[in-house]
Amino acid sequence: QVQLVESGGRLEQPGGSLRLSCAASGGTFSNDAMGWFRQAPGKEREFVAAIAGGWRRGSTTYSDAVKGRFTISRDDAKNMVYLQMNSLNSEDTAVYYCAASGGWQISTGASDYLYWGQGTQVTVSS
Repeated sequence: QVQLVESGGRLEQPGGSLRLSCAASGGTFSNDAMGWFRQAPGKEREFVAAIAGGWRRGSTTYSDAVKGRFTISRDDAKNMVYLQMNSLNSEDTAVYYCAASGGWQISTGASDYLYWGQGTQVTVSS
């Protein structure tokens, strides 16, 4: 049974940094593209970042809202995916979800991801 568990979310001040972690189990994910999405109160879930698997492992893409501030990475030996978030602002406040696509190719669409974690809350406020 595939399971994704996010951690690392908490209250952070504007301008601060957080690193989210996603632990994957129940399968082999080195060939899967992995993504981070977020959902703020009253808003739809939106794409944040993704990293390719398989032969394109390491290729990344980001939403315009986080480009230059967030970095996605993966450690396939540990079945872990990370999201380093810098220069946080209030608009980054959301529940952050980790997702696995089931294929190597990066996608920004939530419907292309087969497995989802339960989410971790990130709140940016002074």
